[in-house]
Amino acid sequence: MCTRVMWRAAGQPVVVGRNMDWKQGLGTNLWVLPRGAERVGVRGDDPAPLRWTAAYGSVVATAYDSATTDGVNERGLGAHLLWLAEADFGERDTRLPAVSVSMWTQYVLDRFATVAEAVASMEAEPFQVRPQGDAHAGTFSTVHLAVEDAGGDSAVVEFLDGKPRIHHDRSYTVMTNSPPFDEQLAHLRKYRGFGGELPLPGTTEAADRFVRAAYYLDRLPPAETPARAYAALLSVMRNAAQPFGTPDPARPNISATIWRTLADLTNGVYAFESSYSPDIVWTGLDALDFGRAARLDLSVEGLLGDVSDRYEPTEPFEFASA
Repeated sequence: MCTRVMWRAAGQPVVVGRNMDWKQGLGTNLWVLPRGAERVGVRGDDPAPLRWTAAYGSVVATAYDSATTDGVNERGLGAHLLWLAEADFGERDTRLPAVSVSMWTQYVLDRFATVAEAVASMEAEPFQVRPQGDAHAGTFSTVHLAVEDAGGDSAVVEFLDGKPRIHHDRSYTVMTNSPPFDEQLAHLRKYRGFGGELPLPGTTEAADRFVRAAYYLDRLPPAETPARAYAALLSVMRNAAQPFGTPDPARPNISATIWRTLADLTNGVYAFESSYSPDIVWTGLDALDFGRAARLDLSVEGLLGDVSDRYEPTEPFEFASA
């Protein structure tokens, strides 16, 4: 389920692409979520929910209008939630504040302007991510998080054996799914161009997508304009995409690509492409009002190009709770 690739090069904007691979539709819409929103990480009787106020507004892509799966904030920080079968969030430790997995991405977008800020906070103020079931898909949410910023910094955050593992380095430009990130890096070193002798792999398995995305990203030619940079990165994302077909219910890692996003973190552009439509839409963050919530219904026919003025003010959606 999913591929994330960040591209930075001298004289070009920092751009990041993300493929969403899943075995069914997610009812995805785009939302403007305002700065100043008060959030509680877990509803119900949890004794120590994580609480915060959104310092920054963001544009996000949702799942079922109840979870943030992908997005970028007004300071140029991007965040992406991807599947990781090995994720283990551990038993609840009430000494730590808790946040539902549906809000993990939003927590990062709400609070931080840079990757360094996010990493420093997660290390100084640890919290627990609480998983939840997906009634629509009949699965439990096992995920990891990629974060990057307009300066080209990057981090991957995984929970394994109940403990957070933070991989923070500007060189971490690619993320897919299984195995965990440190094993992906070791696997990459087996291939030509990365220290090994194996030829470029061609399957749709997550480890092979990781290698191919890293290989083609490393060989992208310089882009003369932001538009050419977008096209170049999208060519890599499409190479790592999953074709239509009947997914294996036991292997969500090889589901079809249902949509993709592209974010220009330098210039504040967030683009969305559905696999079921030939058209791409994009939002200019400088054209938005981050003082109130608004929604873009992606099921509306005829959406094309700049949709910054097509968001309808509305009450914010309610995050699903663990």
